[in-house]
Amino acid sequence: MLKSVLRRGNLMYALKRVEKNKGSHGVDEMPVQNLRAHNALHWPTIRKELLEGTYQPQPVRRVESPSKR
Repeated sequence: MLKSVLRRGNLMYALKRVEKNKGSHGVDEMPVQNLRAHNALHWPTIRKELLEGTYQPQPVRRVESPSKR
């Protein structure tokens, strides 16, 4: 199933949705406008690491919301 998720078509679909929605940057502070170039350069390595189980993602950005009383 992971191979299906990692297909180029799925990656491009997800990328287009993020660009269309003007998604916000992650913990790495990379602007959405830089994702295409970054993926073109690094995708083969990231995909290989995901398939081998050696990929180490960065921590998730946490947003605190005020609690309701």
